[in-house]
Amino acid sequence: MQRKSLDIWVGFFVIVGALAMMFLALKAGNMSSLSFEKTYSITTRFDNIGGLKPRAPIKSAGVVIGRVGDISFDDEEFRAQVMLQIEERYKFPKDSSAKILTSGLLGEQYISIEPGGDENNLANGDQITMTQSAMVLENLISQFIYSKATEEKDPDK
Repeated sequence: MQRKSLDIWVGFFVIVGALAMMFLALKAGNMSSLSFEKTYSITTRFDNIGGLKPRAPIKSAGVVIGRVGDISFDDEEFRAQVMLQIEERYKFPKDSSAKILTSGLLGEQYISIEPGGDENNLANGDQITMTQSAMVLENLISQFIYSKATEEKDPDK
């Protein structure tokens, strides 16, 4: 009887451990917010996407409205092409804009959509043309250092 009770407890802890590992794997793969809502696809192009990854959130007013689908390189315009999968219940005007932002100082990157004022809404296959690329921390630091170096060389300032 004691052996059977021990086997049940060991089995219970093995199942709990497997569930915990599955939870961590889903969290690490950004799949924990898996949604089965119907979506429509919108294309955007950015000069620099920084560290944006597929399945990154798309937000508007701080609310997650979709996920980044596919990221590819447009070899004609030499820009990154990002496919946005937005839930069908969220409609945005055709003149909306998209920009890549960062959660916190060094957090994950996401796309923010700011609605425009057009009366017609974006539909499946449309493109958002007004975009703002990611702010790359290394570029900002190098610009700051360069501006300080030029200030030191110019004694008139």
